[in-house]
Parts: sequence; structure tokens; C-alpha cells
Amino acid sequence: MTTAPLTGLFISFEGIDGAGKSTHIGALAAAFKAQGREVTLTREPGGTPLAETLRTLVLNDPMDPLTEALLMFAARRDHLNCVILPALARGEVVLCDRFTDATFAYQGGGRGFDEAVLTQLETMVQATVESNGTQLIQPKLTVWFDLAPEEAAKRLAGARVPDKFESQPLEFFRRVADGYARRLVGEPGRFARIDGGQTQQAVWQDVHAVFVAKGWLA
Repeated sequence: MTTAPLTGLFISFEGIDGAGKSTHIGALAAAFKAQGREVTLTREPGGTPLAETLRTLVLNDPMDPLTEALLMFAARRDHLNCVILPALARGEVVLCDRFTDATFAYQGGGRGFDEAVLTQLETMVQATVESNGTQLIQPKLTVWFDLAPEEAAKRLAGARVPDKFESQPLEFFRRVADGYARRLVGEPGRFARIDGGQTQQAVWQDVHAVFVAKGWLA
């Protein structure tokens, strides 16, 4: 795809269910808005009517890992074209609850699906032609809430009816966490690892400090 100049700021939040990312993404949105920035708050899979329909299928219907991965990337393509790229072209801050790292963590790590195939799909869906050549659309920063799966399970116990991912055994989430760790090793400059086992206030202080250090928040 060819895009208009992207002057906005693309941030993704990642972590296993129960790690606390959804709690703090709203606080970060409020912090940016307080400084006069326009913010688009969105999520994956989802963010558009089509992608939300695909989300329902992926989270609830049985399917093989390749079908699951294809639906994830189909939803992502629509999300990029309809929401993320237009917002970045307008100069907005885009805060996305999960992006491609989640696919590598859940489908690659958790499901054990071939990460080389995921990389091919990532290139197909996220490649953009810019003045300096073809680039992959990726977040400027990915905030990873790292939490032991055992602790995450305690937080989620009885909170809601689990979807097909949330109902997986602990070993599945250990593999998901390993998938996130591999993504961090591959692109350490893009990630900010946050200790999700701290108190909510301490986690927010760490998150806020990352954005202050980047010069994105006062």
C-alpha cells in the first residue's frame, strides 16, 4: 500500500490477558489528551465493523491455526486501512490494544504455528511504499506488560466468561509469554517492558516514565 505521510504516533499495548494493559491504555489516552493531542483508541482484533466481526469468530469459533492466523491478518489489514493509517496521517496519537506482536505470541508461541508463515503474512499486510523504499508499518513503541501466567490467571478468575483463548491452560500462556519475549529480543529498541506484577500505581508510574523519557509527555 502507498500511504500519505504519517505524522502521528503509533503505540501498541501488549501482554497476556490479566496483565493490566487495558487499565493503563485509558490513562495514557487521558494524559495525551491533557496535552492537547488528538487520540484514537482502538484494539485488535477489531477496530472496524469488519474486524469486529472477525474478532467474534476468532475468539469463539473452533478453527485450525492457519485459518486463525489468516483471519487475524485480514482484520489487521482492514484496521490499518480504515482506522490506523488515516489517524496517523492526521497527526493523531494511535493507542492500540494489541497489534502484530500478539499474533506472534498467541498463534506463534501459544499455538505453535510456523512463525516464518506469520512473517510472510506480516509483510504482505503491513508493507507500505515510502520515499525511502518499502517499510513495514509497526508501532513506534510497544509497551509490553510482562506478568507471570499464574498471577494473570488469579486476576482473571471469575472476572468474566472466558473466550477460547482465556480458557487455555497455563502452559499455553507460558508459551505466549515466551513468544512476546522473542519479539522483544528481535526488536529491543521498539519495546518497553513493564513489570505487570507491581501495584497498579507503580505500573502506571513506570508507563508514564517511559513516555516522559521519550519526550512524548511532559
